[in-house]
Amino acid sequence: MNRNELKQFIESEFEVKPDKPWEKYPDNEVFRHRNGKWFALIMSVKKDKLGLTGIDSMDIANFKCDTLMIGSLLEEKGIYPAYHMNKNHWISAALDGSADDDTIKMLLNMSYSLTDK
Repeated sequence: MNRNELKQFIESEFEVKPDKPWEKYPDNEVFRHRNGKWFALIMSVKKDKLGLTGIDSMDIANFKCDTLMIGSLLEEKGIYPAYHMNKNHWISAALDGSADDDTIKMLLNMSYSLTDK
């Protein structure tokens, strides 16, 4: 799944459009509940920020995650400790095709549920 596919899925599944809260980072897009809480953040980061080789950028999505699942999810290809978020509660998924689409959708649904309070 890539950035555009995930955005289209979120918009159709949850009827939410992204907002861009940071002028300095126009590629960063936040998806929120009506209560204002984030359930997904899509952004571009340099690969070395995720512990990967290289300094070129890649798209990722951050999702809130059940803390009991984070350890096992980090064993999956394309899943990383959350970039720039609380690593005990959030997780990052690569949007370059390396993370399984079903895993990304599961993380999205979980994040939506966990933040809908």
